[in-house]
Amino acid sequence: MRPMLTALAIVLAAPAAAQSAEPAQINRIVDEGFNHSEVMETAAYLTDRIGGRMTNSPQMREAERWTQQRFRDWGLANVRAEGFAFGRGWSINHASARMTAPRVLELTAIPVAWTPPTNGTISAGIVVAPMKEERDFAKWRGKLAGKIVLVTQPDTGSEPSEAPFKRLTAEDLSKRDTYRQPSHSPEAIEAALKKADFDEKRDAFLKAEGALAWVRKSYRDGGLVHGEGYSYGVGRTPALPGMEIAAEDYRRLARLAKTDHPPMLELVSDVSFHDEDVNAYNILAEIPGRDPKAGYIMAGAHLDSWVASDGASDNAAGSAVVMEAARILAKLGVKPRRTIRFALWNGEEQALLGSLSYVERHLATRAPLTDPALIRLNPYDTWRTRWPITPGGGYKDLVAYFNLDNGSGKIRGIHAEGNVAAVPIFKEWLAPFASMGATTVAAAPTGGTDHVFMQAVGVPGYQFIQDPLDYGSRVHHSSIDSYDHLKAEDLRQASVIMASMLLNAAERAEPLPRMPLPAKPRPSDPFEYPVED
Repeated sequence: MRPMLTALAIVLAAPAAAQSAEPAQINRIVDEGFNHSEVMETAAYLTDRIGGRMTNSPQMREAERWTQQRFRDWGLANVRAEGFAFGRGWSINHASARMTAPRVLELTAIPVAWTPPTNGTISAGIVVAPMKEERDFAKWRGKLAGKIVLVTQPDTGSEPSEAPFKRLTAEDLSKRDTYRQPSHSPEAIEAALKKADFDEKRDAFLKAEGALAWVRKSYRDGGLVHGEGYSYGVGRTPALPGMEIAAEDYRRLARLAKTDHPPMLELVSDVSFHDEDVNAYNILAEIPGRDPKAGYIMAGAHLDSWVASDGASDNAAGSAVVMEAARILAKLGVKPRRTIRFALWNGEEQALLGSLSYVERHLATRAPLTDPALIRLNPYDTWRTRWPITPGGGYKDLVAYFNLDNGSGKIRGIHAEGNVAAVPIFKEWLAPFASMGATTVAAAPTGGTDHVFMQAVGVPGYQFIQDPLDYGSRVHHSSIDSYDHLKAEDLRQASVIMASMLLNAAERAEPLPRMPLPAKPRPSDPFEYPVED
């Protein structure tokens, strides 16, 4: 009987090692999250009522106030706004673009974020002068004075080969569960840094040449516009107004420029800068833990958005899910072993600035920059290139961070972010939700959102896998990112799984396994040569 007893002991010990929330608690989360959900009301207020939440805009200030009050209403503790240096606020009052010759035509357009107003109507002819790098400037010197400059290379358009709306199949999910070895290319990093401040150099060139404004083509067809821009720093506002025009309208202008009836344009960009407070604010709230020495668990999503529409899928959806998970756990009166902290990040769209500020304030720092040219660049481009990493006093306190920022789709699993030791734990925690479609623990890392800088210093940060729906195909950052593209059943499911994962991590006897503190890696290819443009 000894072999049988030994085997039984192993079977019993395995779940015990990962023992976390009690099954009855998970059922209570399911009941509250599906039968008494408030996630769609939260999402509707952030989108229909407040609208697009550009960092440091009046709309974002309203969102900062409202979300704090909701956390307080639900009984959370230590609700606060934690500030960090950002720059100017910016908002759109009114904008329009019109072709006045060879015929009159209203165009679909949006001002590029943080570009200045036109101060009335600019009326001028156009020059199609594509510019992607500094060496392109020489082609157009002496040819742009008094013109509106179209700076994107015209193309012939595209027709989609796949349906814009998609849910992940079993095959899609299986492809994600493939470990990818880290890759480090000093040559690629150096090449990217050389191009990082191109927009600023182009603005200076156009101003010097006497251009009146510039226009770029939308990067999606279908009449969609976006308006992203990154010149938010105090003292670094562009000199010229910039507009983005729908791809179909842009191509028409470019074609007409080749005829004997070149177009005339009228541009109006009535925008405002907001300099009352150059700090942006992350919103934080907590469910206190029983054991102050056990550290804390964290969930986050970014509250800021672009303003071509209402920032629904990106990322009122994730923010509403994080808030709903907080509401569910607070309503159930849980008293977890570890504190559960909820974060609504700011400045994510500019460079993950809110979560980066949190990392530097609470977790770890990197060696400072000394090169003035690099100091001027966006931190997203330079921060991960600085060594060594110095852990702060709170480095080990954060046991795990869970992020949601891929639209309105239901959760289908979680990325282990290369932390292979966490894979079996997550599989056990997701098991109750297999019938809801959440089955996959993918070893591969994912990037582009607020867990990135935590992972970059060795803190366990995880991003959920979500059904894409129409997020990447047409909604992300675009002029149709409104409440209509949110799926209530998906967001309720995501809220339930988020709350469950948080409670499991907060109650687990041992902290989740960590990766080692990162050190400067050796080049993956020690014989790499720089790639010339």
